[in-house]
Amino acid sequence: MKRVVVKLGSSVVADSDGEPRVDVLARVCEVLAGLHRDGGEVIVVTSGAIARGMRVMDLPQRPSTIGELQAASAVGQGKLYRIYDELLRERDVTSAQVLLTFFDMSARTHYLNARQTLSTLLEWRVLPVINENDTTATDEISFGDNDFLAAQVAVLLAADELILMTDIDGLFTADPRLNPAARIVSEVSDFTALDDLEVGHTTSPLGSGGMRSKVVAAEMATAAGISTVICNGLREGALAAVLAGDREGTRFAAREARYSSFKLWLKYAKPSRGTLLIDAGAVRAVRDGSASLLPVGVVEVLGEFDAGDAVEIAESPAAGEEQGRTLAKGICNYSAAELRQVLGLKSSAVQAILPRATDEAVHRDYLVVD
Repeated sequence: MKRVVVKLGSSVVADSDGEPRVDVLARVCEVLAGLHRDGGEVIVVTSGAIARGMRVMDLPQRPSTIGELQAASAVGQGKLYRIYDELLRERDVTSAQVLLTFFDMSARTHYLNARQTLSTLLEWRVLPVINENDTTATDEISFGDNDFLAAQVAVLLAADELILMTDIDGLFTADPRLNPAARIVSEVSDFTALDDLEVGHTTSPLGSGGMRSKVVAAEMATAAGISTVICNGLREGALAAVLAGDREGTRFAAREARYSSFKLWLKYAKPSRGTLLIDAGAVRAVRDGSASLLPVGVVEVLGEFDAGDAVEIAESPAAGEEQGRTLAKGICNYSAAELRQVLGLKSSAVQAILPRATDEAVHRDYLVVD
């Protein structure tokens, strides 16, 4: 049974005036209903609530303030879902609206609750239609036009495939709207090969994403063993071709999953609150992933954070360098203030200052190496 996450960008959901592309959405729902009837599991992640709200309120351009964005989303959210609900109901598919925020992905308990809810909906043969809860979000409204959210949902549910639908044919060697010599990249198996491409942030007037956010989303998903495709959602037949495994858009090959679901959550969903700079001995221990990070290996603590927050772990920069290379990310057992008291000290000395402290600043079970 195939489990697929399909993300529709604002430019697919609405035209340049903010009017819903009902014909496009109907085609998409027809294809997804067919997959659903064949026993597949489908999750839709949609953008477009703000665009829909803009059209209803007759706003001349996308708002720039958080308050206006949230208000536009509040106006458009229900009206957008109603279109999906009606189109899917006409095809005998029951749907459910699910609103998530970055906090739901970054807080472990919320993350697990979201997974349980979505898993239950799929067991009930209900098609979830997910959007970010922009009316209560803050920074999340510019969170890659839901590309990252779609990737996180795919990881959360261990999907087989992530499909990112936009208004161009896929990833090109340069922006085809600016460079007529740009060529499409049909397949990506090595993300380092993309360094030479002009993968930009160009967006539609209604959206907040861009090709770069889609590439990062693809990198996140493929690291969890989930193949990813970027395709043109406006072209009839494109989605069906992708689902059939035909050559369409840009396909990112799934990589061997290196991490547990917990470590994937830590790596991609939980935000870092600070950075620990570590010495050469700790670098060797962390790099091979076999040892925990002890306070004795910490050279400097950057930022303010509490025990239980995620932190980046980086090499202490050499003389003349501004910063060292980031090596890993982990859950810190100390607050920033506590760790500053004991950095560089051996465990016996740490216990003398902080009797209740653990030996490990970051335990290896709660550490993921880049």
